[in-house]
Amino acid sequence: MKVKNLVISILFAFLSSLYGVVKAESISVAVAANVQYAFEELRTAFKQETGNDALGTINSSGKFVAQISNGAPFDVFISADMEFPEKLYKDGMTTGAPKVYAYGALVLWTTKNIDLSHWQAILTGNQVTHIGVANPKAAPYGRETMKVLTALKLDQILQPKLVFGESIAQTNQYIHSGAVDVGFTAKSVVLSPEMQGKGKWSDIPKSSYQPIAQGAVVLNYGKEHHAKTSQQFYDFLYSAKARSIFERYGYLLP
Repeated sequence: MKVKNLVISILFAFLSSLYGVVKAESISVAVAANVQYAFEELRTAFKQETGNDALGTINSSGKFVAQISNGAPFDVFISADMEFPEKLYKDGMTTGAPKVYAYGALVLWTTKNIDLSHWQAILTGNQVTHIGVANPKAAPYGRETMKVLTALKLDQILQPKLVFGESIAQTNQYIHSGAVDVGFTAKSVVLSPEMQGKGKWSDIPKSSYQPIAQGAVVLNYGKEHHAKTSQQFYDFLYSAKARSIFERYGYLLP
């Protein structure tokens, strides 16, 4: 009798685990390039907590809006600003209005032997000939960078030196490879384990720009195809565990 009960228990445990595997889902997440490194930790923590997976695609927020508007099958959109997800919401392509999950910060980064302590003078001097900036039309961090340069009356002076990447990810490649002398990027990038200790960076004073409000939305595709898991991941982005991850990557919390 005991053996029979043991066999039943083992069989029940096996079927339960098999049922869990079958029920586990993967969702597709459109991830703004500045969140690239933090997302890997978010994904791992989410999977550990729920058993479900979130597969990220990295690009600029503006490009994602164009893709989603044309039917790209993303379940959740993690944007680098509030304007792009707000547009999707107004166009009726999300399940609700975007909500701020974090505020991003700008830094100036170099992998060359350049002293960034007086960065404005360095940018206008002869030591720097190429400056990396994300495309301001598609990448919110590029847009904020240009606002900073305009506010400091440096935009016209530096125009011949600016090298635009399609996203923060491409701009990071320019900086990391040395294709540009310095570049403006997200603080989350230089604090990532992958980039820590590579080169030097300096915070851009908050007085010259507003920390970038970044929002997320569940997309209609997610509601139609993976409603429970999409909402589950969206909710996770605002959980204490996710907030601690964002904070480690230099984001300010709402």
